[in-house]
Amino acid sequence: MSVKSLRQTVQGLLPSLEPVRFVAVDGAPVAKPTADYTEPPPEALREAYRRMVLGRRFDTQATALTKQGRLAVYPSSRGQEACQIAAVLALRPDDWLFPTYRDSVALVTRGIDPLEVLTLLRGDWHCGYDPAATRVAPQCTPLATQVLHATGMAEALRRTGGDGVAMALVGDGATSEGDFHEALNFAAVFRAPVVFFVQNNKYAISVPLARQSAAPALAYKGIGHGMRSEQVDGNDLVAVLAVLTAAVEHARAGHGPVLVEAHTYRMDAHTNADDATRYRDEAEVERWSAADPVSRLETYLRARGALTDQDVAAVREEAETLATELRAGMNEESVPDLLELFDHVYAEPTPQLREQRALLAAELAADAASPALDTQEN
Repeated sequence: MSVKSLRQTVQGLLPSLEPVRFVAVDGAPVAKPTADYTEPPPEALREAYRRMVLGRRFDTQATALTKQGRLAVYPSSRGQEACQIAAVLALRPDDWLFPTYRDSVALVTRGIDPLEVLTLLRGDWHCGYDPAATRVAPQCTPLATQVLHATGMAEALRRTGGDGVAMALVGDGATSEGDFHEALNFAAVFRAPVVFFVQNNKYAISVPLARQSAAPALAYKGIGHGMRSEQVDGNDLVAVLAVLTAAVEHARAGHGPVLVEAHTYRMDAHTNADDATRYRDEAEVERWSAADPVSRLETYLRARGALTDQDVAAVREEAETLATELRAGMNEESVPDLLELFDHVYAEPTPQLREQRALLAAELAADAASPALDTQEN
């Protein structure tokens, strides 16, 4: 390869020097939006706004349910709604999504019943929805393992001759894992149609980005693997949707994988078990509050005449209905089947599993047959 060709190849992989942005923090359009990306049409942005409001309300309601003891744990994504919603809207229904434990809002946006989304976090079942029917993999708790799964699915889609795409949602902490780099390397070599979407919210639990990577941006981690990379303002829904739509089209056209880094922020603690005040100060949180993705898009659409007071009121009413239905559903006690512990461990249960299942079944049957204890005083 000549020096000129090499230079052109490298330039084609490099991300923008500054994160792509269409809308400023105050909701005003930027003077010179990135020319290489097309702004989504107003109807798409209105729908994205609606989804963001619904997602925000779902998230705050789930957080409240955790405090009430209805959920075992809940990792909030408040402040990351632009990333969550844009990731789903950039995909077709027949594409695959590989989420992390923090991507519940993305699952709701995908059309999964909110109660089914929270099944895992409630502790009722490993996954509350049908991955094959929804084209959404189970939410992944171990860091970066879903990136390998997404790459494998993308390669399978490529080999079967379809034009489906897989998108892996990743946190900044996961980019330090070996699985992440193995997946990127395989995807680039085989030109698998997969988009790696890094939601860089600045902390891997309590570890700040500066203690995770010395790269100028996480987007540059794709360059060494030979894949197109980009970085975007993760609190600008317009920019995130434009960039992800282009990335998905790039992968679908057979041009190989894309790595997109979104610069965003986790407004709440890592989970309800975390005390974020121990590793970040209030001034930092307030700075990011000013870049809130929901109000930012609302201001932008109102100024363009694409959103009215009636539109906003209708969406908020819809969001309250969602929250009411979610509370009602979560207040219904679930009745677990203890024998399900042995289901789906292996396609063909081992002799040991059969023996253990039989022992538990016998104990449960004996308990059911025994008379209730007399708790009344003599």
